[in-house]
Amino acid sequence: MTEQTIQRIRKFTEDREWEQFHTPANLAKSISIEASELLECFQWSDEDYDLEHVKEELADVLVYCRDMLDALGLDEDDIVNAKMTKNEAKYPADKAKGSNKKYTES
Repeated sequence: MTEQTIQRIRKFTEDREWEQFHTPANLAKSISIEASELLECFQWSDEDYDLEHVKEELADVLVYCRDMLDALGLDEDDIVNAKMTKNEAKYPADKAKGSNKKYTES
């Protein structure tokens, strides 16, 4: 996400004085709610969906995730890279490649 987009999200929140409502618990709930709305786009078909609606719901998820990063004072690159390091150790490519089974089941 570009710095310009991050600043736009922050300004939107600040202009409405919504920071007071952006507790980690409230933001986690909002992320889950918006993710459910995203999933609803695919409720009856994996292939027949409204891309514009998907984009709107995905944007809502991303905005709430950005808000949560701010509320917790976290950096997305730091937490994603830390998680990827763990995932690379947990799911070695030579054991997990091309399979949706847990690598220990192979």
